[in-house]
Amino acid sequence: MGRVLGICFTVCFMTGLLSHYQYQPWTWLPEPAHPIWGYRLTQGLHVTTGIATIPLLLVKLWAVYPKLFAWPPAKSLAEGVERLTIAVFVSAALVELFTGFFNVLDWYPWPWDFVMVHRFLAYVVFGSLLLHIAVKLPIIKEGLATPLGTRANAQPSGLSRRGLLVASAAGTGIVVVTTAGQTFSPLRPLDVLAPRRADSAPQHVPINKTADQAGVRGIALSSSWRLTVVGPRSFDLDLAAVEALAPVQHHLPLACVEGWSVSAHWQGPLLIDLVRRAGGDEGSRVLVTSLEQYGSYRTSYLEGPQVASAILATHLNGVRLTLDHGYPLRLIAPDRAGVLNTKWLTEIEVL
Repeated sequence: MGRVLGICFTVCFMTGLLSHYQYQPWTWLPEPAHPIWGYRLTQGLHVTTGIATIPLLLVKLWAVYPKLFAWPPAKSLAEGVERLTIAVFVSAALVELFTGFFNVLDWYPWPWDFVMVHRFLAYVVFGSLLLHIAVKLPIIKEGLATPLGTRANAQPSGLSRRGLLVASAAGTGIVVVTTAGQTFSPLRPLDVLAPRRADSAPQHVPINKTADQAGVRGIALSSSWRLTVVGPRSFDLDLAAVEALAPVQHHLPLACVEGWSVSAHWQGPLLIDLVRRAGGDEGSRVLVTSLEQYGSYRTSYLEGPQVASAILATHLNGVRLTLDHGYPLRLIAPDRAGVLNTKWLTEIEVL
């Protein structure tokens, strides 16, 4: 159980770092645009593994809980350090996993910023895990080197080791199979516990924030809407001019940090065409701004390969974008976190 949990926490930590990089990339290493399913894979793996880790951690704690409350707490300095690392790891891991699961449900019953706390708490979880392994390494090496059945242990009166492992594997497998379909299409018919389902969503793509929640309904539907493109050669476009631009069509996945993703057909002009018209090129850094007045993601930056690959979508799955999907215009870029595909665009700035 310890080895499996170690693997799960490592996968979550590494894929979490990749997700964080989507939000704060280094200027000398822009986000790639290919493979187009890159973020869909890594974030889907992050969320699926995190969900699977919850029952695994609970089973592990159930198996060792008498030792957690042994008295006296420590008989030596080394044991005291080991107990301290366990206390930090267990408490931080429980908060990290359960708040992460609440994020999947889009439910935030706490006053702090989830993204920031989730990120920094991940360092605490993984650091305390590594410290715990370092302290316990002699015992771990001895345990892994000793074949099962060589110690004269008393026969258990309850669930056997094999029974515990089988039950844990079965329970975790059920949780994974019934939620992983929100990311992995072959399992979609089985995702009965997934909080978002594409087949019942408007235009077959789930929606995290509606136009009413963003407070943009009136201005997005107004005849006065304009797309302002700022650069060495700035210009404005009204809705008719935007819809008259030469469109392209691409089949791209929309992958969100909550773990769900869905592939869809997107249609609209290329961002790079407007960037060039404003005096920029593929090497420009581009800032896009939403009609939304408040919110952490009303703006986002693009640079490097994503500038050349992004679409200013007007249509989704063959029909005009609905208001909740970003009408009149939204950004869609490959291998990009869904929340950074800004909806209700009003300005593009070539930096």
